[in-house]
Amino acid sequence: MSSMKKILGGLLLGGALAAPAWATSEAQQRQVTQGDVTIAYSVRGAGPLILLLASTGRASAELAPVADRLAARGYRVALPEPRGIGGSIGPLHEVSFHDFAADFQRVVRAEGGPAIIAGHAYGQWIAKTLAADYPADVRGIVLLAGGARQWPRALSDAVTALNDPASSRDTRLAALRLAFFAPGNDPTPWLGGWHPEVMNSQRQARERTPRASYWSGGTAPILDLQAEADPFRPAASRQETQAEFGERVTVTVIPGASHALPAEKPRETADAIADWAATLPHP
Repeated sequence: MSSMKKILGGLLLGGALAAPAWATSEAQQRQVTQGDVTIAYSVRGAGPLILLLASTGRASAELAPVADRLAARGYRVALPEPRGIGGSIGPLHEVSFHDFAADFQRVVRAEGGPAIIAGHAYGQWIAKTLAADYPADVRGIVLLAGGARQWPRALSDAVTALNDPASSRDTRLAALRLAFFAPGNDPTPWLGGWHPEVMNSQRQARERTPRASYWSGGTAPILDLQAEADPFRPAASRQETQAEFGERVTVTVIPGASHALPAEKPRETADAIADWAATLPHP
């Protein structure tokens, strides 16, 4: 197991393990509340603001190595927890992407925005929604291992199996290898860390959100950061976002990773984001 996998395993399973060489000072824990919604988040680093949004049914802790590297590159990074995870609370039913985007926009405002919004997998849709709904608060969006327009049903079924307490360990490992981890990368840290109620809420929100209301991501610049071995984003779909949105889009592909890109290649992920962010106008 690589040192980064050990870090991620410790985050998910409660182990106390050494930090990466680029780790920053300890993150500050904060929260923002409006009405019946409270969003808890951590912040580290100093500089232009970046929000990292977790994938379906996942917490933000596993994105900490990416955040630490971005902080070392001169950015201030916020990791908000989705509703239903950690200290984040709020209604989980009859909600849409626009509700989740509003949650994270309050974090941007609390931190003095504007921000680059980087959403991992499912999080890419919330990043797009935030940019569409609150353009003044968004400098750019990162589609971090975002899926293609369509993907095989077997991949969605794998996510369902991972959130099913009746699934055996072997079934969950097979699902992780199919949908999330490239050959040679250790999937075991992701055997834990799933939040089925949150995943169900997020899936319902997708069904309740008209695609036209968020898909374009407004007019923000886009980094389409892909993993070379991601079955949700096969090679034939490499240029589909750029073909649809033109010069707004920069495409970068990271080898040796699949749909769990920030867990598999945290340093490469952070450096790709930082390099692209440096090309944007200063906030």
